[in-house]
Amino acid sequence: MPLEPRFGLFMSQAGKPWSQVLDEFVMADELGFDTAWLVDHLVDTDGPPESPCLEAWTLLAAIAARTSRIRLGVLVTSNTFRHPSLLLKEAVTVDHVSGGRLILGMGTGWHADEHRRYGFDLPAPSERVDRLEEAVEIVVRLMTEPRVTFEGRHYRLDDAVCEPRPVQRPRIPVLIAAHRPRMIRLAARLADQWDTFPALEGAATDGVTSSVEERMTAFEAACLDAGRDPGAVRRSTWGLPPTVASEAAYRAFVRRQLDLGFSDVTVVPGSAPVERLRRIAETILPSLREEFAPAR
Repeated sequence: MPLEPRFGLFMSQAGKPWSQVLDEFVMADELGFDTAWLVDHLVDTDGPPESPCLEAWTLLAAIAARTSRIRLGVLVTSNTFRHPSLLLKEAVTVDHVSGGRLILGMGTGWHADEHRRYGFDLPAPSERVDRLEEAVEIVVRLMTEPRVTFEGRHYRLDDAVCEPRPVQRPRIPVLIAAHRPRMIRLAARLADQWDTFPALEGAATDGVTSSVEERMTAFEAACLDAGRDPGAVRRSTWGLPPTVASEAAYRAFVRRQLDLGFSDVTVVPGSAPVERLRRIAETILPSLREEFAPAR
């Protein structure tokens, strides 16, 4: 059965002061969007390194305390920046502050310049995938088992306990960003939500040769190979500011993604005026929800 569609705003904190970030998330909450997202970067990857960029997880906790309805997340957390057990403690903290509104986004990490500047190792792609696979197992086990001992190639836990437990039951949903074949197979096995987006220079999909449609087909096949129903896994994508250049542009973009099989569609609002976003929320989202409701 198709999942209820969800519509989000990818705000990011890069290049913005705290007051602006908060205002944007409160706006998204009040307008009625379903999700809103930060990035996990130590520099503004679209601007000069001197551009401000607040740390994602401490910022998300502050936003969670000042919003009331919208689901929140980091699209996505770089596995190279934190040990997975620390990330899980941060995530559970935000889940409590938000009253159970967190989506835990995870990815391998990719931006070489920020790793170099701040002294973080950026292993070869194959090792990053290995590390992420272990990290996802660790966060899931910590959320679902009373005590966890883990001995992997890259991480170790010895009788670790996650208390308090997450607000959400059975656990916080895990989103995995995956654009290449091996990562798509990993997401098909382990993710509650899979995220991908078109090839984009200077982004995590830089150099990806497959189309989004091809990735969708590969993901569905990988779910079946893993014994999972593809329709039970949320699938998300996002678009750049031109997707909100007008209400018509937004509707056309979102309909294309939903027709492709995505359940969650997010856009980067950029400098779109608040009134345009309000009209989208008040007039377009209700019609899209009705058109793509599971009972259609």
